[in-house]
Amino acid sequence: MACCTWRWVPSDNPFVGSGAGADEVWAYGLRNPWRFSFDSAAGHIYIGDVGQNAFEEIDVEPADAAGRNYGWNTMEGTSCFGAGSCNMNGLTLPVLAYDNPDDGCAVVGGYVYRGSAIPTLQGHYFYSDACSGWLRSFRYDNGLAADQQDWNLMTSGVRSFGVDADGELYLLAGSSVFQLMPLP
Repeated sequence: MACCTWRWVPSDNPFVGSGAGADEVWAYGLRNPWRFSFDSAAGHIYIGDVGQNAFEEIDVEPADAAGRNYGWNTMEGTSCFGAGSCNMNGLTLPVLAYDNPDDGCAVVGGYVYRGSAIPTLQGHYFYSDACSGWLRSFRYDNGLAADQQDWNLMTSGVRSFGVDADGELYLLAGSSVFQLMPLP
């Protein structure tokens, strides 16, 4: 038995009726977004985008910045993909990129910390890598990844992040769930 079709596209989506892309497209040029999250306090979208061979990246954009081209397959991270030079006009480059395979293999996008247990971390975006298992964060400040931190946590099999109703942060690794907590 056939069920149904769902289709709702906001009238202000950048490609509605333009013929330049499907009406549903909000942005393009992402290779393999592996987790994205909204920071409603700041009005930003954070996207962990898995690269091809050389770089993993984090993109951060205001929620109202529709229609942007994040560069794939002209760029991988902040470097030209498959060429010594390329035309970067009109591309939105990532806020942060790291080497693959030296530093990881697949970025796992996370969340901006908005909990109250650790006030000094308010506004820090936490992310990891599926292969390396480290935990890192940064604070987004005027288009830059500021206050970058490596939290010296190494765990295998990082798969996802979550937040509870109070904004406290959780990390899923293997079959374990960890909560970010203040030191005693």
